[in-house]
Amino acid sequence: MANGGGGGGGSSSSGGGGGGGGSSLRMSSNIHANHLSLDASSSSSSSSSSSSSSSSSSSSSVHEPKMDALIIPMTMEVPCDSRGQRMWWAFLASSMVTFFGGLFIILLWRTLKYLWTVCCHCGGKTKVVLVFALSIGALVIYFIDSSNPIESCQNFYKDFTLQIDMAFNVFFLLYFGLRFIAANDKLWFWLEVNSVVDFFTVPPVFVSVYLNRSWLGLRFLRALRLIQFSEILQFLNILKTSNSIKLVNLLSIFISTWLTAAGFIHLVENSGDPWENFQNNQALTYWECVYLLMVTMSTVGYGDVYAKTTLGRLFMVFFILGGLAMFASYVPEIIELIGNRKKYGGSYSAVSGRKHIVVCGHITLESVSNFLKDFLHKDRDDVNVEIVFLHNISPNLELEALFKRHFTQVEFYQGSVLNPHDLARVKIESADACLILANKYCADPDAEDASNIMRVISIKNYHPKIRIITQMLQYHNKAHLLNIPSWNWKEGDDAICLAELKLGFIAQSCLAQGLSTMLANLFSMRSFIKIEEDTWQKYYLEGVSNEMYTEYLSSAFVGLSFPTVCELCFVKLKLLMIAIEYKSANRESRILINPGNHLKIQEGTLGFFIASDAKEVKRAFFYCKACHDDITDPKRIKKCGCKRLIYFEDEQPSTLSPKKKQRNGGMRNSPSSSPKLMRHDPLLIPGNDQIDNMDSNVKKYDSTGMFHWCAPKEIEKVILTRSEAAMTVLSGHVVVCIFGDVSSALIGLRNLVMPLRASNFHYHELKHIVFVGSIEYLKREWETLHNFPKVSILPGTPLSRADLRAVNINLCDMCVILSANQNNIDDTSLQDKECILASLNIKSMQFDDSIGVLQANSQGFTPPGMDRSSPDNSPVHGMLRQPSITTGVNIPIITELVNDTNVQFLDQDDDDDPDTELYLTQPFACGTAFAVSVLDSLMSATYFNDNILTLIRTLVTGGATPELEALIAEENALRGGYSTPQTLANRDRCRVAQLALLDGPFADLGDGGCYGDLFCKALKTYNMLCFGIYRLRDAHLSTPSQCTKRYVITNPPYEFELVPTDLIFCLMQFDHNAGQSRASLSHSSHSSQSSSKKSSSVHSIPSTANRQNRPKSRESRDKQNATRMNRMGQAEKKWFTDEPDNAYPRNIQIKPISTHMANQINQYKSTSSLIPPIREVEDEC
Repeated sequence: MANGGGGGGGSSSSGGGGGGGGSSLRMSSNIHANHLSLDASSSSSSSSSSSSSSSSSSSSSVHEPKMDALIIPMTMEVPCDSRGQRMWWAFLASSMVTFFGGLFIILLWRTLKYLWTVCCHCGGKTKVVLVFALSIGALVIYFIDSSNPIESCQNFYKDFTLQIDMAFNVFFLLYFGLRFIAANDKLWFWLEVNSVVDFFTVPPVFVSVYLNRSWLGLRFLRALRLIQFSEILQFLNILKTSNSIKLVNLLSIFISTWLTAAGFIHLVENSGDPWENFQNNQALTYWECVYLLMVTMSTVGYGDVYAKTTLGRLFMVFFILGGLAMFASYVPEIIELIGNRKKYGGSYSAVSGRKHIVVCGHITLESVSNFLKDFLHKDRDDVNVEIVFLHNISPNLELEALFKRHFTQVEFYQGSVLNPHDLARVKIESADACLILANKYCADPDAEDASNIMRVISIKNYHPKIRIITQMLQYHNKAHLLNIPSWNWKEGDDAICLAELKLGFIAQSCLAQGLSTMLANLFSMRSFIKIEEDTWQKYYLEGVSNEMYTEYLSSAFVGLSFPTVCELCFVKLKLLMIAIEYKSANRESRILINPGNHLKIQEGTLGFFIASDAKEVKRAFFYCKACHDDITDPKRIKKCGCKRLIYFEDEQPSTLSPKKKQRNGGMRNSPSSSPKLMRHDPLLIPGNDQIDNMDSNVKKYDSTGMFHWCAPKEIEKVILTRSEAAMTVLSGHVVVCIFGDVSSALIGLRNLVMPLRASNFHYHELKHIVFVGSIEYLKREWETLHNFPKVSILPGTPLSRADLRAVNINLCDMCVILSANQNNIDDTSLQDKECILASLNIKSMQFDDSIGVLQANSQGFTPPGMDRSSPDNSPVHGMLRQPSITTGVNIPIITELVNDTNVQFLDQDDDDDPDTELYLTQPFACGTAFAVSVLDSLMSATYFNDNILTLIRTLVTGGATPELEALIAEENALRGGYSTPQTLANRDRCRVAQLALLDGPFADLGDGGCYGDLFCKALKTYNMLCFGIYRLRDAHLSTPSQCTKRYVITNPPYEFELVPTDLIFCLMQFDHNAGQSRASLSHSSHSSQSSSKKSSSVHSIPSTANRQNRPKSRESRDKQNATRMNRMGQAEKKWFTDEPDNAYPRNIQIKPISTHMANQINQYKSTSSLIPPIREVEDEC
């Protein structure tokens, strides 16, 4: 018994001791978990327990299987609750106490209206970015811990991820406190999403450290921070466009919602339902939950993974409603935004050793195809330039196909030059030039010019040194470019004004019909088309293949006169040189067109040539007298080894380089372009006789000396009624038919009048200009025209035959048809309807046979300004004789077209295909039609050689210069100036004329002679440079033809056979000593014979034999004019006097005259449009 009792007591004591030890261990595990351990031996000694202990032990063994399911995993190193009781409520309670306790405190604080303000500073964005980055880091730690059980024991000192998470949450706590203090409305702050995230993620981490256990819980809420991803990228200046911001917003909301919902499913499915004692849980990984949520949102629902818990299924019910709606709305929008991403939104990668240019502005299939056709033409020597197009609208399929056909040299990027980011994408700072195309067919030209000027400003603001070549529609808008500080035409910046050049080309056709076609073909790159048949197209196309090039002259030409070099180049090198770059004593350069025999070629002179290929022009550079003097085949002229050639080649840049090394702006200056350069050039200063005859009190020219000028006139003084115009003898004049109204865009008629009033014409040679059109429109244009002499206006319409007969259209030298309403019509095929109707209307008119000016003047009815039959103006050889016009078909007309395809409607008797290119059509070849589209080629021509534009502008505009443009920009009108030696010297410049071969000093060459012989004779004898032929269309036919149409032949070869009816294009010199007394090279018998023929203009060749005996003073000539006017005044006829101050109509009583005489006068036909005057007259200054 004692042993039993003792054993029992021992057992009891031992069991009690064991029990006490276990109780003590549980106590220790909660308080001193870092240094206590279990005693396995004491647990095993309790096997012999008392009956009460045995019953307690057996009772305990009954519940042991259930306890195994709830035991928390633990290790010897991490002591935990030995009973294995779950304490999830402790973690959740910490969050709830924090939330509701804080809410209670805030409600108390609201009554106190406490406000704490923290000033914003530069570090605010940095903190926001840092908090976002740490939140993503905490989310990543959650992803790592999600592979562990929902709740587990962890040692803070040994768990690295728990330590990092603790550091993150300490920072979140501090940041939360700062935000809380700075919040104005603490209630709303407490309820906002970021605060709720902090409530349910920060406190549980501190509880984990305290309890040495971890609970995943609601840490997935950190995924809600992804919603701020768009704001963070905007802070970092990464997102800038609306589409990118919207795309990131949609993606961040979608992903954050997806990950957050997956975290909740992961929590409840791995934990089970609380009311089921967590027994219905299932083991799902976090990524399986992500998969489950995606198939649920997409309504696919494969069923391989599904929620088992009641909480999970209840959540899925509500999530399907919201998730499906979000999936159905967000995903299509995301796909649309990604699909709308710019296909051409990359950046240009520059290729080493290859230049590139940027082309922007009006980018369409038509403009791009025209530009590429000329820029990439095979006749250009070496085009190692890549073209980068920049436009804010993606190209259509046709334009995209065009880019793909030229993919080796063309790239397209979507963007705007107004955006500096887009300019950086196309590497504008390293581009060789930037070309800006204009919309020639826009309804508002001023708005289009303003857009292009803004493009120039943006580009120059980004990179001031970039070279810009831009198209401008209106001449007056060029002045705005001068307001840009970095705009510098001396460095290659150019503005190609389409209105200025278009009207200038048309004006030159008024002086020499067909010249517009010839010049347009010269600066356009076109391949040679060979035709075997002997038709007019064969000779026309041979000339079309010629272009204008520049090349430095060989040192073999140094010291020779310009005519000598020009003849040598034409005869031996088969090249036509028309101008040179001349360097004056002060080393400033200017372009001289056919300067004459007084100028000698200098070392390093740049020549301007007309040739069919750039390789041909190299002959002028390679020519060596020692090596090539005896060579007859120009193709054999190659580079030789002479020292002078080697030296010269080293010194001079190569031809046709896309960007010249020297752009000092001097090339823009010429005798017609820079008065300042003339003052020190003795070759161009007028002689003593001219200086003596100058009247310093009379202003007859503008301040630059380039144009004839008169005092401003009121428009009422130049308006003619129909009856007044019918009683006024108008012949040899220019009729301008203009369509426009008060709302039409101005086309800039000043650009048409200025070339016709160039000062290299003498005053009596100026053709009278009569405008026929709406007076309301012409009033708007008159401010720019009131300083030009010999201008009249007939209010009416060009479609009225009565108005046309009133201005004697059958006697005009040229009829110009223009329209200001062309761009106001949506249908492009109808844009030219007015011009076409007017042209067909004129051609269908019939006239009676008319008398010549000689008979009219004998009756006393020819205006003094058109007095061409006086003894001093007797007709001589060199003019065209043709019958008077009896039908409108023979009236010289030039019609402006907008749509190239409409050219087929101008001539009803031609056989042009509607798809034929403009330059191949008969009206264009004949010089009766002109379209602005031909000027597109000037963009590429100017880029490769900016001197070409200067030369074209000098030939076409009559002498417009940058200095003159600056003056017009200030006053919008020409300013009169006194005649000085410097301004008079500016009159000494070439002009274009036409010579007839029917008679005169070249008549012997007109019948079967060679063009080369004519070229050499005209150059040697008269310093006249011939460069083309205007031939009758049917001249090649053996049978006579009644057709009076002519076509242009550019630069015919030396052996080209001439016919008597040919008209020769030539550059003739200005004669300082020209006077009213004129001598003819023809014999007296020829003079007497020609005096009986009908002609309205005189075309004599100046004779140099008796020049010294011919000068007359201005005063004596005025007396003769006054005497003649007094005699003619007996008829009391209304006329236009020969003096600039009286160049407007004067109304005098009209005496009745016979009907037969009036019809004869009104039916007279002038032929001066075919052969402008070539006189020897005294200088009118």
